[in-house]
Amino acid sequence: MTHNRHERRPGWGTAALLLISAVMVVTFVLLGNWQMRRLFWKLDLIETVEARAFGDEQPLPARFDADDHVYLRVSFDGTPLPQHILVKAVTELGPGYWVMQPYATDPGLLWVNRGFVPSAKKTSEQWATAPQHITGLIRPSAHQGTLLERNDPAANRWVARDTSQMSQALGLDASLPYFVDADHLAPLGASPRGGLTIVQFRNSHLSYALTWYAMAVLFLGALIWIALRYRKLLDS
Repeated sequence: MTHNRHERRPGWGTAALLLISAVMVVTFVLLGNWQMRRLFWKLDLIETVEARAFGDEQPLPARFDADDHVYLRVSFDGTPLPQHILVKAVTELGPGYWVMQPYATDPGLLWVNRGFVPSAKKTSEQWATAPQHITGLIRPSAHQGTLLERNDPAANRWVARDTSQMSQALGLDASLPYFVDADHLAPLGASPRGGLTIVQFRNSHLSYALTWYAMAVLFLGALIWIALRYRKLLDS
């Protein structure tokens, strides 16, 4: 009896490997298909956002909808308030700060990112006068920071453009849930340096899909190999 049980064990083990391999093949194919759907969604999103960012200027939306208004090119008139907040930034020009300034506009209090200033030019006396007419791109309000670095209003240390938190820190009315990255509106070479928004989306869905499909092919090969061995075992 011990000898018969010993001969049956490889068959059960092989059947289990067949089942596991088949499940893995189906799983990897489904994951690859999901990534392909994400790829087409991302391509549509990129096309839509590029059309907004490089299209005709629009007025400020009466009601903000992230799906429809992120990176929308807008043009508006407003009254710049005297306050400002410097938000830590690293750009193609090097490390420094974004100059965030609140504006009174028809839809409400709106924060405007006037542009980048290096650390050597972080005092307002070194900047061009804030314009009343702004053109730029709508960006959604950011969170308070990351796990490694967060806004600290008490210390006047800012790493994220959180419009609500900035308004609270300056004792202002509630602000709109977005800000505007302004184009470079100052004279050439003057600070702040606007127009540095990078309209770019990471799109790795195709490589992910190909990886999942490759895994499916590998497990399919293993499935075929195990099935042939299983058949040979049954015929023996």
